[in-house]
Amino acid sequence: MMTFSKILATPYSSSHLQLANRFVMAPLTRQRAGEGLAPHALNALYYGQRSSAGLIISEASQISPRGKGYENTPGIYSKAQVEGWKLVTDAVHAGDGKIFCQLWHVGRHSHPLLQEDGGLPFAPSAIAEPGTITTKSGKVPTVVPHAMTTDEIASTVEDYARAASNAIQAGFDGVEIHGANGYLIDQFLNDASNQRTDQYGGSIEAKCRFALEVTAAVCQTIGSERTGIRLSPSGTNFGIFNHQPVETFKHLINELNSFGLAYLHLIEPDQRSLVQLPHYLTRVTPVFRPFIHTTLITSAGYQFAKAEEVLREGIADLVAFGKDFISNPDLVNRYKLDAPLNPFDVATFYGGGAEGYTDYPFLKD
Repeated sequence: MMTFSKILATPYSSSHLQLANRFVMAPLTRQRAGEGLAPHALNALYYGQRSSAGLIISEASQISPRGKGYENTPGIYSKAQVEGWKLVTDAVHAGDGKIFCQLWHVGRHSHPLLQEDGGLPFAPSAIAEPGTITTKSGKVPTVVPHAMTTDEIASTVEDYARAASNAIQAGFDGVEIHGANGYLIDQFLNDASNQRTDQYGGSIEAKCRFALEVTAAVCQTIGSERTGIRLSPSGTNFGIFNHQPVETFKHLINELNSFGLAYLHLIEPDQRSLVQLPHYLTRVTPVFRPFIHTTLITSAGYQFAKAEEVLREGIADLVAFGKDFISNPDLVNRYKLDAPLNPFDVATFYGGGAEGYTDYPFLKD
């Protein structure tokens, strides 16, 4: 008999989601796409092994060639990629799981060496990301990106909608718009990367416009009941900075409520990044919970005890786990049985083949 402490293993139901449990497999970049950046049989095995999660969110998948920022990451813009993803969704559904596709555009976090046409990456403003970026030629300095025109913004919104349609064709149960971690949508939301003076920059309302236009286009294409979005209100990845983070994301979330989304997914910040940023929230989920009118997923650094606590207190509805799902394909079962977890191998997180990907052991019967 399941005790109350095992709340993570209990089913979850909303007007848009019916899930076997409250475990979410977080989107995890693994850089193992095949030819043409299409998923293949090994990817299908990996996701199928983890189909006991209540919901799987796929690794970030670029919506267009321009959206690429890493080698060997899958896309969701070509016929071959759609066919490859069908292998994955079939494998997850065969295990009675559900899976959403994370739609991704990296914005300025790219380089001509990563662009199909050798061009500059797109961004809200012509402001280089600090530091270096990894390419086939190794780490190289970042470049000043191309500031998107309003026409290019409109065509990128269309790319998101087209990618969402492709995801449904590929058998996904829905999509998650990646609006976090310093990538394109997040770049529009923040001051250090967005210094536009048109309708997409300046005021909080203008900085949120791109995120809302993308959300509207995706919802119109596949339905709001199959659309989620991920945000990092206290994120600082890749030089992101916001003078009014709480006000910005309160406004954005209030506007997102009007869509009736399947869920909103919040990332808790790395505390080390906030040492010099006292105006940033050290915890975001409890603060934004009262403003969110749909299912709330919380993620980043959760252990079972803390996850149970936020669920019991109603701070979140679902909890996403990352590294633990990498090394424990049967994480849900291990939780139910209080079984020890396999340790993960950081050296095999990105790139390679089956090692550190599909060879982590399951519990023996």
